[in-house]
Amino acid sequence: MAHDHDHDHDHRHTHSHAGTDIDWAEMADHLESQAELFAPLYENALGWLGKEVTEPGLIVDAGSGPGVVSCLFAEAFPGARVLAVDGSAPLLDRALARAERRGVGDRFGVLAGELPGVLDELDYPADLLWAGNALHHLGDQRAALTAFGERLAPGGTLAILEGGLPSRFLPRDIGIGRPGLQARLDALQEEWFEQMRTDLPGSVAEAEDWPTLLNSAGLKHTRSRSFLIDLPAPASARARAYAAEQLSRFRDTVAEGLATDDRATLDRLLDPADPASVHRRPDVFVLGARTVHTAVRPA
Repeated sequence: MAHDHDHDHDHRHTHSHAGTDIDWAEMADHLESQAELFAPLYENALGWLGKEVTEPGLIVDAGSGPGVVSCLFAEAFPGARVLAVDGSAPLLDRALARAERRGVGDRFGVLAGELPGVLDELDYPADLLWAGNALHHLGDQRAALTAFGERLAPGGTLAILEGGLPSRFLPRDIGIGRPGLQARLDALQEEWFEQMRTDLPGSVAEAEDWPTLLNSAGLKHTRSRSFLIDLPAPASARARAYAAEQLSRFRDTVAEGLATDDRATLDRLLDPADPASVHRRPDVFVLGARTVHTAVRPA
């Protein structure tokens, strides 16, 4: 299954490895705006989880980032307390401020520390533990799933968002350069992702069969479902900003692997003064998918 490396809201590490550096606190605005753009997808996923999970008392968002999805959980489950867990204190400050703005601050808390060890500090086991695009930033994913499962109450649910389809925001042929630019960028991003995984402390290569891995962590009753984000052209200002941010990240991380003509096309797409840029062209859209996998700790 193709990776989706759009990164959304859900990461909490600063990786200090050549070529794969990520400072999540510096990306706070991007993480927040992108998660807000994808809110309809998350709301659909939470609606599905609401049918899978019986009235949770404690929901833990592991790798919460600035708390966009954490707050959606608080709104979707009005009887639950929500704990946002992240390694970045500035992102957790944003999460707390968002919870107050949205009127859920009285049921909202934060916990700072690196996953999965910080979960040992939970006062109570979680009825629902959500890890959205966080697991693939942990070197030993199998061990992390086991640790997540151990922090569940009997009968509690672990839900991980991993995989799906890379977001598309341009047609195959955009009228400039060679057709298929996004597919070539995706291929380079896959190479970047593999290097990022290799550079993680304690990295262990693992086949990404998430239901099997969940079972190996002692969890049962696995289920998987994918959710669509479909924002057709003409794009909103926020969708255009997302496209520009993604292309800018590609230019910063993988553009050296592109042919000269593709780099020139990418530069045009990012030039606000160019009528062919994503800031101005009429055919920009957002289309993608995210997959959620769930499993239950035996009672």
